Amino acid sequence: MRRINKFIVLDSASQERYSNDDLDPVPPEQRTWHARHYALFWISDNLSVSGFRQAASVMAVGLSWRLSLLCIALANIIIGSFIVINGAVGAKYHIPFSIQSRASFGYYLSYLMIAMRMIVAIFWYGIQAYTGAECIQSILFAIWPSFHNVPNHLPDSANITTQFMTAYVIYFLLCLPLHYVGVHKVKWLFLAKAIATPVASLAIMGWIVHKAGVGQDSLFNQGNTVHGPALGWAFMGSLYSNIGSGVTLMVNAPDYSRYSTTKYSHLTTAVAVPFTATVITFIGVVAASGSNVLFGEILWDPLLIINHWTSRGGRAGAFFCAFSFLLSQLGLNIAANSLAAANDMNCLFPKYINIRRGQFIAAFLGAWALTPWNILTSAPAFLNFMSGYSVWLGPIAGILISDYYFVHKRKYDVPELYDFHGIYRYKYGVNWRAFLAFTIGWVPLLPGFIPTVSSITVTEGMVHLYNLGFFYGVGAAGLSYYLISYFFPAHETYVARPVYMYAGILSEDVESSSASEKRSA
Repeated sequence: MRRINKFIVLDSASQERYSNDDLDPVPPEQRTWHARHYALFWISDNLSVSGFRQAASVMAVGLSWRLSLLCIALANIIIGSFIVINGAVGAKYHIPFSIQSRASFGYYLSYLMIAMRMIVAIFWYGIQAYTGAECIQSILFAIWPSFHNVPNHLPDSANITTQFMTAYVIYFLLCLPLHYVGVHKVKWLFLAKAIATPVASLAIMGWIVHKAGVGQDSLFNQGNTVHGPALGWAFMGSLYSNIGSGVTLMVNAPDYSRYSTTKYSHLTTAVAVPFTATVITFIGVVAASGSNVLFGEILWDPLLIINHWTSRGGRAGAFFCAFSFLLSQLGLNIAANSLAAANDMNCLFPKYINIRRGQFIAAFLGAWALTPWNILTSAPAFLNFMSGYSVWLGPIAGILISDYYFVHKRKYDVPELYDFHGIYRYKYGVNWRAFLAFTIGWVPLLPGFIPTVSSITVTEGMVHLYNLGFFYGVGAAGLSYYLISYFFPAHETYVARPVYMYAGILSEDVESSSASEKRSA
């Protein structure tokens, strides 16, 4: 056992700081992301298969395509803004979310928040892997049309066919080399995605407009099918649902803003996120409208559209589009899911897990242990539960932002964040102020959340409060945390000026100061 332990212990693990190289602040030579890289990342991230599908769920509840477009644009303006706001911590101190959370929640309570976020990341890794396999399936259809006829040797209870399992395995194997490469070295992938996915998206829309036009389809003539107060609450419910899909990115924003070259490099996110989300939503509406004319059914999935391109030239176009979306899925799963989960595992087990190992663990757990094909086909309640997970993540985001900007006024002592007995330990490793604020942020939303995962009915008012869940969760948790900290301040955690660190060493641009100078009474 000692030999095994010696083999798996990381060379960079530090028992004194309970950290390793990947958990430490990013050193200057690895801060390689410029403003253009963040813009390119979000362009390729939103121009994806899931981006095409965004308007489907919104229009399904009764909103017109124009109001659906407004809803999605507004949701992504909020998402982009909060990513920038919370990402400022990573851009300034170059620390991940898992370390940032210690300042507000305390050493031990932060582990609970980290575990909650990690579970979400692993879950969505599996779901996105399923979508990636759909891209592989379309590529195989384009190269070998006979792949349509692959016989199925799996039972119906497996909820997956031999054909799709083949595509799923290929996608998974393609992911593994990218998990091995450090995230600061995969900017080329985001650049390739940012070039290929817009071209593929516009190509699909152009083909649809050329073949079917857009004015004759009912989707563009369809108005709101709900009116009055019901329309307002349908809009708010859809807004909350779309914001909820981005709450994970808000919480773990420091995980990728920590690689920025300057404190302002990540600001392009605030523009890139809403712009690209709105553009791809419009393209999706156009494509779905034309598909209804051409195929007699509304297809919100671009992969289903290109699967109809069966001529020799059409198959070449289908291959390019499917390959472009495959690049998008590969990058999306790295940045939004595997990297987030790996950073969390890195913090929970810094002696044994770094980001590379964490990404491999997240990949196997999300892609195989969770069996996403079973979740998507036979576990809708569990899928709804994970989709509503923002009930808990929203308050976490609110507390993180409130702590950084209003309680600690953007002044952290980074070496103390890595010290088990440091100033951010709080009593028994728990900041009771954050725990109370977190509880205030999610408990009132729970009654409205329950009907989404069960047949239990609740009052209409509880459902309406749930539809305002993000605004309530972030606002109530953030405000209550500030007020509690104002009246019951943790003086020992306040510092006179920020203290930086990288690779376990105080930065040279920070003057040394005594503990009494760093802490304000």
